[in-house]
Amino acid sequence: MRSPKQALVMTLYILFLMVPIYWLINMSLKTNTEILGSFTLWPRDLTLDNYRTILTDPSWYMGYVNSMIYVVENMVISIAVALPAAYAFSRYRFMGDKHLFFWLLTNRMAPPAVFALPFFQLYSSVGLFDTHIAVALAHCLFNVPLAVWILEGFMRGVPKEIDETAYIDGHSFGSFFVRIFMPLIASGIGVAAFFCFMFSWVELLLSRTLTSVNAKPIAAAMTRTVSASGMDWGVLAAAGVLTIIPGALVIYFVRNYIAKGFALGRV
Repeated sequence: MRSPKQALVMTLYILFLMVPIYWLINMSLKTNTEILGSFTLWPRDLTLDNYRTILTDPSWYMGYVNSMIYVVENMVISIAVALPAAYAFSRYRFMGDKHLFFWLLTNRMAPPAVFALPFFQLYSSVGLFDTHIAVALAHCLFNVPLAVWILEGFMRGVPKEIDETAYIDGHSFGSFFVRIFMPLIASGIGVAAFFCFMFSWVELLLSRTLTSVNAKPIAAAMTRTVSASGMDWGVLAAAGVLTIIPGALVIYFVRNYIAKGFALGRV
């Protein structure tokens, strides 16, 4: 049971975290004149024009569509690649396995700026520039090692006897892996998918470098709001609010899996 002091500290901390989100919502419901003219804790003339602009202007709402497309593609590819790799690391011992595992993690440690130019030149040469799959594959360089690391920890917690029993019962490896093994590590898959989603959703450098028009994500669109009349603060705030919503929904649906991941010490 928490003491009154702990409850007070927790309440103040949550309020401190909520201030930027509240201020973002507050700005999104104001006009630019009110935002720049005076300091107000709530809108004097509440308006939904900023959200209407986002939802009716293709240059804005297509940014969300493009982001969701390559984020989903990246999640599917990353998990599909990481599952067999994590199974191999958790079940077999081979020469250089620890070094290979460490090398995978070092890819995750490198900043995206290191790979921006090589990816740009490569995709321009093969005709993948400004496509959704280009960004999805680029993000795999960072998400696959993370997914392998998370899934390997969950798989290591499943006894090897389950594998042997399944083979004795006549299951092929594919049947065993899909019907028996994957349900046992469903929480691990949820945690890995969550982190893959969050990295791809908020990453800006690679997504901006590798796209221009057809696949431009919302993160890149939000950096190009300066016009001859200045910065459109209200529309930018509305775009920020709408950008938070998908991440909040994902966190809500996988919150139990994330809790299990922390309990197992692999997140």
